[in-house]
Amino acid sequence: MLDSIIDDIKSQFRYGNKIVQIILINFFIFLGIIIVRAFSPASSGFFKEFLTWIALPSGFLSATQKPWTVVTHMFVHQGLWHIGWNMLMLYWFGKIVGDLIGDKKIVPLYIAGGLFGAVLFLFCAPLLSASGIAYGASAAVMAFVVAAGFLAPDYNMRLILLGDIKLKWIASALVLIDLVMLSEANNPGGRIAHLGGAVFGGLYIYMLQQGTDLLAILSNPSTKASRKQKRKTKMKVVHNVQNEKSSKQKSTRSEDLQSEVDRILDKINASGYDSLSAEDKEVLFRASKNQE
Repeated sequence: MLDSIIDDIKSQFRYGNKIVQIILINFFIFLGIIIVRAFSPASSGFFKEFLTWIALPSGFLSATQKPWTVVTHMFVHQGLWHIGWNMLMLYWFGKIVGDLIGDKKIVPLYIAGGLFGAVLFLFCAPLLSASGIAYGASAAVMAFVVAAGFLAPDYNMRLILLGDIKLKWIASALVLIDLVMLSEANNPGGRIAHLGGAVFGGLYIYMLQQGTDLLAILSNPSTKASRKQKRKTKMKVVHNVQNEKSSKQKSTRSEDLQSEVDRILDKINASGYDSLSAEDKEVLFRASKNQE
């Protein structure tokens, strides 16, 4: 059984989508943290010291002394409820985002959302009298929540006891909760980090819809190098009838694919993501690969 589990995990890292991979990484790190805590004597204070080396401190000076924490903190969780809720939210909203803008943009959006939340936390923690350390994927997750709200605002999600609710209202409610909770004494620094991730998620999708990919270099590191190479390379173009026909055929296929994507997005807005057929999802997958 153990071999089968290991094979499944390896398969996810080789062929699975980026959302599942991020969730697995978070759970592996969580398991490591639990093991360290279990074998650390309570009286020694070792675990608390260990946590300060992977969580984000509340001061800029401390953060500059441990610069790696701006990244490591977004993979750190302590309780089952903490990691379970974050990863469930990431799976729900990340799946929508990945289907609509492409799998290659998932990891950059996760990292950027967490970083934006960390920077806002470092700036605002002294103003909010927030001390201690910050950790968790919540800021990165909020980037996906708001990004999904911008991409498919009328997509219906079915919530227990509440029924179908449009994604724009769910995203708005979660942001509003963080705004209201800023005035509470419990974790104001974490709330401001959540809002930082939410702001970046909305900004990223808004700019993407305007034609600017803020994470283009992270999504495709070879893009910049390939552009430089194209500028250096002198090409002689020879036109012939066959090339013109091929170009027209490619253009037609591209236009047909775009019209299909537009139709599917309208269908999502009208009836929700669950209404998509297997063929519709295949079209979205092909479109996302073309974008990459």
